[in-house]
This record gives sequence, C-alpha cells and structure tokens, in this order.
Amino acid sequence: MSAPTPVPRPGDPAPEFVLPDAHGTPVSLVGLRGTPVVLVFFPFAFSGICTSELAELRDNIEDFEAVGVRLLGVSCDPRYALRAWSEEEGFGFDLLSDFWPHGAAARSYGVFDDAAGMALRGSFLVDADGIVRWRIVNGPGEARELGAYRAALAGL
Repeated sequence: MSAPTPVPRPGDPAPEFVLPDAHGTPVSLVGLRGTPVVLVFFPFAFSGICTSELAELRDNIEDFEAVGVRLLGVSCDPRYALRAWSEEEGFGFDLLSDFWPHGAAARSYGVFDDAAGMALRGSFLVDADGIVRWRIVNGPGEARELGAYRAALAGL
C-alpha cells in the first residue's frame, strides 16, 4: 500500500486533472489557466451537509464572480447523479465527476478517504497560473465556513 498523497500547500503547483462535468464535457485545470479557480471537493451528492454547503456557495456566488473566480464542485459521484442534484438544487456552477478512475483527482489533492471511498471536504483556491494559494480540509461531518472562502478571495 502506498503512502497517501500530501495535501498541496499554498505555493505548490495545483495537481492537474481532466474530469467530466455533469453533462459529460471534459474540464481540465490546465484549460482554465488565466482564470482563478476554487475547487470544492465534497463527499456525496444529495447528502445533508454537502447540500447545505453547496447551496450556501450558490447563494453567495457573487462573491466569487466579483473577483473573477470560477467555482467547481468535485465528488466521486457519477456525472448522472451530479446532473440530477445540480438541476434539483439550481447550483449554477459546474460539478465535476471524479468517479473513474475512482477518486483520482481527490487522491492527487490528498483528500480521498480510501476506507470510505469518498472525497473529504477539501477546498483549494488555485490562482490563474495554477498555483495553490489557499486550502482548507475538514473532517467528516464538519462543514466549511463561508467566511473562510471570503477571506481567501480577499487575498487574491
């Protein structure tokens, strides 16, 4: 068994990925160069804490848009489940499926729980040059605070 991948620190290059969005369109981090991105890894679509966290981001999307940041949710759910959930909740930002190879992107960010087969609650602000500028990783059942995102955005 290999050692877990460390969580990227501010100043580290962000690990590259190519993941399908909820409609099957591939999204790559390198394809977003020139635009700052917030990656929000979450355990499961339709679950209580994940729904409330992403709904809070949806309801405050203007905080991200005001500074030109693209918001991307990432989970190990299949894209079909993410599409149904996004349509039900009206998120208005892309959800990416890290379903196969299962959790590869979450693993590369050090936020995959092998025992549970899911992403942990990790968020990363990646600048326009692909460098991690901020991160937060919370344990199971521990929601991330909107204020933490706002403080990270203010630092751009």
